[in-house]
Amino acid sequence: MTSTNMLLDALSAQITGHASRVMIGLNWTLVEGPSGVGLAHSPARGTSGCYGVSDAGKLSGKPLSNLADGLASENPFDRALAQAAINAHHNHPDLHGGDANGLDVAANRQNETVVIGRFPGLENRLPQAKVIERVPGPHDFPVTAAPELLAKAETLLITASTVADGSLLEYLALAPNAFTVLIGPGTPLSPALFDVAIDVLAGFVIQDKKRAFTAIAEGGSVKALRACGQNICLQRP
Repeated sequence: MTSTNMLLDALSAQITGHASRVMIGLNWTLVEGPSGVGLAHSPARGTSGCYGVSDAGKLSGKPLSNLADGLASENPFDRALAQAAINAHHNHPDLHGGDANGLDVAANRQNETVVIGRFPGLENRLPQAKVIERVPGPHDFPVTAAPELLAKAETLLITASTVADGSLLEYLALAPNAFTVLIGPGTPLSPALFDVAIDVLAGFVIQDKKRAFTAIAEGGSVKALRACGQNICLQRP
């Protein structure tokens, strides 16, 4: 069984209900289920392997579990929809947890920190962190530097986009001794992720659905989503 299938099995176990709304915006993909609204970062148009959206026009009304199966697809849009469907099940508005920002959780530790993905405001909260990016900026490291950097990491922040692109478990395996935080609005707030050595899930829960639908349809970024819900931070028991 591949690592992607293992992760899919863990996250999709006991998912029930159907999608009542599916939206693919410029920045965010959204799936609404019976108990919550799930988000995932939309892939860039033109991404390698992007063939359009499978069954477009027929997605609303599908079982969330069927959409979740797309996590193993070759198409990045199908994988984003799968992550959003998984989150529609797990990230419901009556979920209880802390409201800390994931960057602040790492900043409080003040040790050797590696970040997968450059987040807004990262340079202010974690100025000494080493950042790994697929398309590195001036102060970033390429993905090829991951084995060396993660072997020394004491704290590891990982973007939730690694769930959809299939790299999450690979990064975790490279940092077996790190305190690990999965971060971003697309973070599945599922206890199953504690079983793969994640210590903190720093995600987001949509509370104002109507406002979120409008923000995503109009191409809103993380900033536009903040007024639509709240951070939820779950720690491994």
